[in-house]
Amino acid sequence: MRVERVDVHGVDLEMLRGGDGPTVVLLHGPTVYSPEAPFLRLLGQHASIIAPSHPGFGGSVRPDDFDTVYDLVHFYQDVLDRLPDETVTLIGCSFGGWIAAEIALNSGHRLDRLVLVDPVGIKVGGREERDIVHHFNTAPAELARLAWHDPSKQRSGLLGLGWQQHLEALSDEELTVLARGWDALCLYAWRPHLFNPRLKRWLHRISAPTLLLWGKSDRIVAPSYGRAYAELIPGARFELIPEAGHHPELEQPEAFVEHVLRFLRA
Repeated sequence: MRVERVDVHGVDLEMLRGGDGPTVVLLHGPTVYSPEAPFLRLLGQHASIIAPSHPGFGGSVRPDDFDTVYDLVHFYQDVLDRLPDETVTLIGCSFGGWIAAEIALNSGHRLDRLVLVDPVGIKVGGREERDIVHHFNTAPAELARLAWHDPSKQRSGLLGLGWQQHLEALSDEELTVLARGWDALCLYAWRPHLFNPRLKRWLHRISAPTLLLWGKSDRIVAPSYGRAYAELIPGARFELIPEAGHHPELEQPEAFVEHVLRFLRA
């Protein structure tokens, strides 16, 4: 994977690109992926991957007037319009899954397939029930325990969720990336916390074939939340990945890519 910079309507965007095959656009979760993440190499053997850092994350610039998820949704519609492909596969993980679901509602004609990996974005339970562990009010060590089946894997390809408890091991550059991403996530998703109250009603309008992949050990958003999410999208598949938490693409990269490729070839 190589790091590139592109200008999208005045926004200086950082993105990872690599691989060969049909185009897959990958939207990350709370923090950006490392170019060395094993799942990127494995998936890149079968697809051309475009993995941007959201504005405000990684090395991407956040314009002053970008402060909601819907700014990101409209921005990625611009990104899709710049691609030469008539349709692409869109993969969204965690926070990126929320963005991907919103894009699928508004730009479904540009999607060949949609893969949502442990996405957030909707409210399933009642008003007093917490569907999504609060990222900003939970101790870092506890957040890591809930996010990973095996917390020792939390440094394999990701900057962010859980790394706050290992700050002494980070370089200055990594600390800067971590801080920028956490600030941006707060800005985009603090209130309501990681969901759109209106999204649930409109998920039935998603027309692209959809796969929801879930880490069986995810305790940030439990598999029951994922099943409820899948039931709202017509024809959506729901599949579990054992021995994986909120980041199955990182904890079980081979199994993750196997599930994705089987869906793309179906």
